[in-house]
Amino acid sequence: MKELKYLNKYFRKYWGRLLLGLLITIAASIFKIVVPKVIGDSVDVVRQYLDGTITDLEVVKSELLEDILWILGAALLAAFFTFIMRQTIIVVSRYIEYDLKNEVFQQYERLSLAFYKQNRTGDLMNRISEDVSKVRLYVGPAVMYSTTTITLFIVAISYMFYIAPTLTLYAVAPLPILSIAIYRLSVAINKRSTIVQQYLSKLTSYTQESFSGVAVIKAYGIEPRTNRGFEDLAEQSREKNIDLAKVQALFFPLMILLIGVSNILVIYIGGLQYINGTIDFGTIVEFLIYVNMLTWPVAIVGWVSSMVQQAEASQKRINEFLNHVPTVQNKVEAPTEISGQIRFENVTFTYPDTNITALKGLSFSINPGETLSIIGHTGAGKSTILELIGRLYDIEEGQILIDGKPITEMNLESLRSSIGYVPQDAFLFSESIKDNIRFGKETASEQEVIEAAKRAAVHDNIVGFSKGYDTVLGERGITLSGGQKQRVSIARAIIKDPSILLFDDCLSAVDTETEEEILQNLHEISQDKTTIIVSHRVSSAKNADHIIVLDEGTIIQRGTHSELIQQQGYYKELYEKQLSEKEM
Repeated sequence: MKELKYLNKYFRKYWGRLLLGLLITIAASIFKIVVPKVIGDSVDVVRQYLDGTITDLEVVKSELLEDILWILGAALLAAFFTFIMRQTIIVVSRYIEYDLKNEVFQQYERLSLAFYKQNRTGDLMNRISEDVSKVRLYVGPAVMYSTTTITLFIVAISYMFYIAPTLTLYAVAPLPILSIAIYRLSVAINKRSTIVQQYLSKLTSYTQESFSGVAVIKAYGIEPRTNRGFEDLAEQSREKNIDLAKVQALFFPLMILLIGVSNILVIYIGGLQYINGTIDFGTIVEFLIYVNMLTWPVAIVGWVSSMVQQAEASQKRINEFLNHVPTVQNKVEAPTEISGQIRFENVTFTYPDTNITALKGLSFSINPGETLSIIGHTGAGKSTILELIGRLYDIEEGQILIDGKPITEMNLESLRSSIGYVPQDAFLFSESIKDNIRFGKETASEQEVIEAAKRAAVHDNIVGFSKGYDTVLGERGITLSGGQKQRVSIARAIIKDPSILLFDDCLSAVDTETEEEILQNLHEISQDKTTIIVSHRVSSAKNADHIIVLDEGTIIQRGTHSELIQQQGYYKELYEKQLSEKEM
């Protein structure tokens, strides 16, 4: 259970509620053992009447009526305390589930971008849902039933040993065999549970990717192939679940067998002792009730052990991510004021997941109020520059300075809050268009949202929808066209009013007239901002204060538009090519 030690902090957090639950459990157990004792006394009263020891029937009736009232009272109190116990411990398990899910989600938010390139979304979802649910069974039902079993065993067996030591020893004789069997089965369950959860993650990942890429699947007509892949994974998952179920299925038959052996021993040994006059007949009945009362707690040991082993396997998977240290760390706690001056000095960067060197000794600078445009073919390192400015990665050589200070010496939250970033692949959430724009500024008024949409040249499109700005988008913004998604993303960055604006080829899906309108609007709002525009189009770069041309992570040209079209090189060739295409 070493992996489950991680949860001890939550047990300490809710120790008051858990202690109350423990005390209530003990109280419920005490009232439960009263019932067999009273039944045993009732049997003795009836036997004494039958053999003539007691001759007054009214005395027998009075004794039996009193015993019935005791049984009813004890049963009602035991039921009441059991209800309170469940309300106490199970509610704590829900609190812990809530805390753990939040901790996992917050860790997901802290983890670096490289982490998400190395792990599948379905697996991440499975760990925060299925795995956490398995863990909740440990901190809730497993703890509750374990407490019930332990207290009932201690109270019941202590009392049994007090009234009939020899008979008690025979009654509990099968328990050591039970303990060994549980240990061996628990080890097997732990191994199989880990495999089951791994296959569930694979199945979730495959399903999530299939749903996300359903348009491609339909376009290529590969539904049968995709379905075969799902069936193969589902079949493997089914086999692993059956393997786990086979082991789990051994628990209850084993429990029933051992309890049956205990009953036989009680009847046989108890009968001999009754004949010898060592114990009363009512004691045998009492012991039979006790043994069968312990049947469920003993049987539950198997279920609890199974829950604990599955929780151990799930918590181990959760701990893998919780113990993962983000490569990008916030080293400055105090907020940092950022105006937007950016300087790269001999920056070299290699992606950790692919070992591809995207930038090689790159140097440039840009001041607040200036616009820098970055041109280059695919894979030249343009997007990498924007990712490094947002500190999605840390560099290994050179340094990046913001306002003259190393980027690592700035508060990470302040840095990212000062940036309005529009990625190349615009991502929109399954919310209304209004709420998607407000992701840039949560408190934005409706007028601010409309103004941002107008500056992004998407307002006319939005008002054309039946529900306008309240139109709820499909997953990843599938309701909108590519150009509309890009422009909503631009509106989201504009409404944030940041010090630094980063546009990563975000006008590739719009026509040239709309592009010109957006660029003109951006020119107006970026007078006091640092703006970097990555593009494949010269039309997006021509009005920039500075232009750099990248090739394989190095700068091969730099200057203004008028300077670069006078030079032989990539920029002039691209300009002439796109000019001729426009004329055609």
